[in-house]
Amino acid sequence: MGVLLSLLLSAFASALIPVINIEAILVVADAKTDVPMFALALAAGVGQMAGKWLWYWGGTNVERASWVRTYMEKPKAQASLAKWQERAEGRPVFTGGLLFLSAWGGIPPYAVLSVLAGVIKVRLWVFLVTGLAGRTLRFWTVLGGVELIRSWF
Repeated sequence: MGVLLSLLLSAFASALIPVINIEAILVVADAKTDVPMFALALAAGVGQMAGKWLWYWGGTNVERASWVRTYMEKPKAQASLAKWQERAEGRPVFTGGLLFLSAWGGIPPYAVLSVLAGVIKVRLWVFLVTGLAGRTLRFWTVLGGVELIRSWF
């Protein structure tokens, strides 16, 4: 249980501070414990999504910054934001799919998409469900790959 909590907290920290490599921590945790791989991946996914939710929340409140407010007063910026919000609202499956692929594959960086999801007001449940699924699958894939390579030696 202590391993899972430590991993969850490490994943939370890595979601906020990109130089903390959660994949490396995850691989070490797997090597040092007999906790099932999926439990490790899920703990890391939950921790990551707790941190990414803060990025998302920041995106929902970004207009409070004076320089953003000044920029958003321009008609062109308002029209562009309205267009993106309309696309996100009208196509939650597409938006969720893009979030899932970014959470799993890392391109574009998921922290960036987390902020953008907040800015264009993607539904919170879509953001959380797709992100948790993508991040957990990503970490499970990393652990599975390491196990495969270890089996060769």
